[in-house]
Amino acid sequence: MLERGLQPDFSDDAQRQLRGISGVSTERGPAIRDLRHLLWASIDNDDSRDLDQLSVAEALPGGGARVRVAIADVDAVVLPGSPIDERARCNTTSVYTVAEVFPMLPERLSTDLTSLAQDQERLALCIEMTFDAEGALSASDIYRALVVNRAKLAYNSLAAWLDGHAPAPARVAAIPGLDALLRLQDAVAQQLRKRRYGQGALGLRTIEARAVFEGELLLDLRQEQGNRAKELIEDFMIAANGVAARFLAQRGLPSLRRVLRTPERWDRLVALANGYGASLPEAPNAGALNDFLVSRERSDPSRFFDLSLAVVKLLGRGEYALDLPGAQSPGHFALSVQDYTHSTAPNRRFPDLITQRLIKAALENRHAPYASRELDQLASHCTLQEDNAAKVERQVQKSAAALLLASRVGERFDAIVTGAAAKGTWVRIESPTAEGKLVQGEHGLDVGDRVRVVLTHTDVERGFIDFKRIE
Repeated sequence: MLERGLQPDFSDDAQRQLRGISGVSTERGPAIRDLRHLLWASIDNDDSRDLDQLSVAEALPGGGARVRVAIADVDAVVLPGSPIDERARCNTTSVYTVAEVFPMLPERLSTDLTSLAQDQERLALCIEMTFDAEGALSASDIYRALVVNRAKLAYNSLAAWLDGHAPAPARVAAIPGLDALLRLQDAVAQQLRKRRYGQGALGLRTIEARAVFEGELLLDLRQEQGNRAKELIEDFMIAANGVAARFLAQRGLPSLRRVLRTPERWDRLVALANGYGASLPEAPNAGALNDFLVSRERSDPSRFFDLSLAVVKLLGRGEYALDLPGAQSPGHFALSVQDYTHSTAPNRRFPDLITQRLIKAALENRHAPYASRELDQLASHCTLQEDNAAKVERQVQKSAAALLLASRVGERFDAIVTGAAAKGTWVRIESPTAEGKLVQGEHGLDVGDRVRVVLTHTDVERGFIDFKRIE
């Protein structure tokens, strides 16, 4: 982290500020709506404690629904320019390594005072969205609110219940009416997803590696796939982030947008599709790419994760960009949306805290807390630090994978090419989920190609995993 300009620890000034924070914000007033009576719930990983958002829905006449997303009011506790804020501004993100989590904010805040913890009253920024029966957004609003999380729910157990494979989580079963509202949220989310895909959003399905420990002993890096509950939250967050972006634009304020530009390696995506007997237009077209992805998932679902990974690599990384009033945003190619910001995770991403402060300033008719030039600099800095954090996370994960593979030198694996450049070619294997360098036989390969490899060397300290291609 230090080598990449990230601070693993909090400064003495930040620690002193933390000790001076007596508790949660007690701010109240006519502009803060009391929504504690609603059946709010958080849906996150089993072990998550930095809860950034809650959601709730209500059915409307005619088949529509009103969805509210409550976002932790971090700004109410973390003042701009304070030592804690300066540390957050430096790192811009929490760093989640296999070995340890390095939070953007002190844990006393992110997992307690600014976390939307179960059964606790908290201030929030509420994004309200009204959808018709087809999932089209017909109205939206943003305001401050007082909320209570009634149920801390986990992705996997909630998804199993939604899919009909398991009973309702205990908290869902214990709170009358919560089950129906969660099923309504699921139905709305599926409508939103269907609508996004119809507009050209990419239906990608990727696999994440999640560490499995027994005490302090690392046992595995296990594949973790998406599920219905994760998709529910993803769909609501995309919709809420769009509302936040348009809210600021309509008030003539500069903002940070999250953009994914038109892919530079479209030619390789065309070649990748040709390898499957399909064709893509010469010019980048998200709708055509998604049609190809849909057809591949239907015809070969077991290998679709590998194809998705190849496409993700070729699309490139998202970035933050300054959006000026009246200007045309580059938009987000993969989501097929023009208006998109990051606003729903202020405990772990600094751009979201910036957006929160801009929205609150607009609600209170105050001057924007950040000038355009500063926002432009922050956009570049946040993009850089996000990339640095990702490199740290990958480095530690590679060391963990090298540790698990150290005794398996000489074994053979099926792999997919995940990177191909002048500096080297990389491949990923599935068990354990690990990525390594192809040190022999890499010529002629490109992202998305499938190969058979043999493990030749590991170096735990440096995170090196080397493979040779088997012809």
